[in-house]
Amino acid sequence: MIAFVYAGQGSQRVGMGKDFYEEFPGFARVFDHAPVEFDLKTLCFEGPEEKLSQTRYTQPCMAAFAVGVTSLLAQEGIRPQAAAGLSLGEYSALHAAGVFSQGTAISTVAFRGKVMEEAAAGLECGMTAVLGLDREKLQTACDGASELGVVQICNYNCPGQLVIGGERAAVDRAGELAKELGAKRCMPLKVSGPFHTRLMKPAGDALAAYFRTLDFGPMEFPVYFNCKGGPIEAGETIPALLERQVQSSVYWEDTIRRMEADGIDTVVEIGPGKALSGFFKKTAPAIKTYHIDTAADFHSVVSALKGETA
Repeated sequence: MIAFVYAGQGSQRVGMGKDFYEEFPGFARVFDHAPVEFDLKTLCFEGPEEKLSQTRYTQPCMAAFAVGVTSLLAQEGIRPQAAAGLSLGEYSALHAAGVFSQGTAISTVAFRGKVMEEAAAGLECGMTAVLGLDREKLQTACDGASELGVVQICNYNCPGQLVIGGERAAVDRAGELAKELGAKRCMPLKVSGPFHTRLMKPAGDALAAYFRTLDFGPMEFPVYFNCKGGPIEAGETIPALLERQVQSSVYWEDTIRRMEADGIDTVVEIGPGKALSGFFKKTAPAIKTYHIDTAADFHSVVSALKGETA
C-alpha cells in the first residue's frame, strides 16, 4: 500500500518547481493560475529567500508545488491508498484525497498562512527542536517552565526529535530544563510564530469561519490527521480537525506508527527536502521511502513504482 506524504513549512527553497515548470505543461498551469495575490512563480523560482520564508507566502507556494506534482503522478496512473501532510501539507493530502480542488487547496492554504502570520504578530515567541529526550520528560520540562508563559510540545516528529514552541522566555526555560533532564541538544528554530500551540487560537477561529464558505468533497481514501495521528472517526469533521490542527500538537510519529499498523509499506514524500522520509526511517524503517523534490526525482520515482507493480 502506498501513501503520499507532503512536506511542511521550513523545507521551502528558492528554485523549487522551476524544472517541473519547464518540463511539464500541466505543472506550469498550476503555477500560472494559482489563486493568490502575488507572483507565485517568480517568488518560487527567483526568491528572495526572505520573502519565500514568510508564512503567508511559504504556504501557498508549497501547496502549489504539491498539487502540481500530485497531478503529474495521477497522469502516470500513480495514486495513493492513503495520505498525510505535515502541518500545511495536510491540505495537500486532502487535495490528493479529493476533498479540495487544486485552486481551493492553494487559496485555503494562502488564507491559513495569512491568519497564522497575523496571530503571531507582536508576540515574543520561539520554537526549539529538542533531541534525545522522550515526550514524558519534555512535558515535565514544559510544565516546569509554564510560569513564564505558554510553552507546549508542538511537534512529535519521531523518536528522540520533538519541538517545543510558545512564548520565548518559557520556551528558553523549558529548553534549559530539558537539558537537565537529559536532552542531547536543544536547537532554536528560525520561525515567525508559535505554531501548533494555543497561541494560534485566533488563526483557528478565523479558519473556522472561512471553512463555512467552502465545499468539502468526500474523501476517496484515508487521510491521517496531524492533531490525532490517525484517520477521521465517527462524529468528527474535517473542518473541526483543521481548526484544531493549527493550534495543537502535530503527532507525526503517531501518524507513522498508525500507517505502519494499517499496512502502508511505501511512502512517497512530495516537496522540497527529505525531512519526512527521515522521520519514517527513524520510526518505521521497514517502510520504503521515496521523495520527489526535482523533476529528476519524479522520473526515477515513477520508474521505480511502475517497476514494482509491473
